[in-house]
Amino acid sequence: MTKAEVVNEIAKKTGIEKTVVLATVEAFMDVVKESLSNHKPVFLRGFGSFIIKRRAEKTARDIHKESTLIIPAHDIPAFKPAKTFMSDVKK
Repeated sequence: MTKAEVVNEIAKKTGIEKTVVLATVEAFMDVVKESLSNHKPVFLRGFGSFIIKRRAEKTARDIHKESTLIIPAHDIPAFKPAKTFMSDVKK
């Protein structure tokens, strides 16, 4: 489902104009991005959490050059679904 499809579904279910829904969805995404960039997780009860995970340093191989690279430790954004969310999806 694309962002446009999400906006259309929310507009249909709530009766709110698509432009207002789009602005709200984009504002939500901006808040989540800003919070995660400041290493603050976002918790949505009953839905899940947007968190930062730390990836450890690792060694990788470049098969074209037959050499090894060191990939430094880094942070990545992740989503951890709530238990109720998971139980609804697993049906």
